[in-house]
Amino acid sequence: MGVYLRSALFVVAMMSLAACGTSPGCRAVTGGAIGAAGGAALGAIGGNPALGAAAGGLAGAATGAFTSPNQVSAGPSPICQ
Repeated sequence: MGVYLRSALFVVAMMSLAACGTSPGCRAVTGGAIGAAGGAALGAIGGNPALGAAAGGLAGAATGAFTSPNQVSAGPSPICQ
């Protein structure tokens, strides 16, 4: 699988999983946690789980912080109430 296809799949997966909660801070925290987990899994497939976790965490946190609950929502946050 090419690097570009993997990157595109990664972005789509993180956008669909990130950002539950209602406040931007809470959405950034949960998005970062979910993104880091997904990134570590994909990074392990590619041979570098730490880099994958870092990239996934950054992408998930940014997605959570810069989108509204109306755009991307995975439901109420288990972390922030």
